[in-house]
Amino acid sequence: MDDGRKRSNIKIGGHVNIVLKADQRTGELTEGWVEKILTKSSFHPHGIKVRLETGEVGRVKEILEDGEF
Repeated sequence: MDDGRKRSNIKIGGHVNIVLKADQRTGELTEGWVEKILTKSSFHPHGIKVRLETGEVGRVKEILEDGEF
């Protein structure tokens, strides 16, 4: 499992778990596929911010392999 804090690890169409702004206190993860990478810097300590294909926006906590569901 790759580090969600490095922009270079995240790809458009990649399968990820993110934490939504509303879920930051609980740490509840939302699974989906990356539509757009929103963070411009190469590293962010809390995770790179992305928009999923569903329109949800959050920070990447886990990068999933294609076989993980």
